[in-house]
Amino acid sequence: MARTSGPETRDRLIRAAEELFAAQGVHGAQLRDIVSRAGQANPSAVQYHFGSRAGLLDAVMAGRQARTESVLAPLLTAAPDETHALVGALVTAEASELRTDRGRRCLRISAQLSHESGVRARTPHPTLAGTGYWRLIERIADRLAADGLPEPLLLERLDLALTVVGAAMADRARQYLDGTEPLTGEGLFLADLVETTTALLRAAQPEQAHLPRKDPS
Repeated sequence: MARTSGPETRDRLIRAAEELFAAQGVHGAQLRDIVSRAGQANPSAVQYHFGSRAGLLDAVMAGRQARTESVLAPLLTAAPDETHALVGALVTAEASELRTDRGRRCLRISAQLSHESGVRARTPHPTLAGTGYWRLIERIADRLAADGLPEPLLLERLDLALTVVGAAMADRARQYLDGTEPLTGEGLFLADLVETTTALLRAAQPEQAHLPRKDPS
């Protein structure tokens, strides 16, 4: 087996983690299985290279983010400050990960972490700070605010919209990995995802009188 040192070993561990985190879950996959899948003899290889499971997961997501950012950058430059266009940029960038098995696995991992982005607190997760992805989120939030949506409601909607996009992409990725025939072609799937997500974000505000009353108890 290879020694647990060097960039090559680090990359092997990341790729093994991508496979097992996608298949077994980020909390279900065992580090010893990741080490074994990477062909390493030292059971502490993950701790040596990444410090912890969380450090390994951050490394997996950093690679995925770097790939997506390269696609997103020109889309952000070209997109006007309009909800439909911004959602289209998001979906197009995320869909670039559907091209490879590696990207598909990472989409399945990302969907498990959708509520850790920091959107609800408007404070990015450290791996998203300063990224084009976070700037896109801020632009969508600003657009919704300009349209009159109150901050708490727009943050909840934005978090839900990102969850919907992530879950849809993860399920499409699963179908590709499993060899399952999707119900629709990819072009229609992506176009419908843009329309559905935009409609969610643009939905009319509920009237206060129609909101459920709090339980007085």
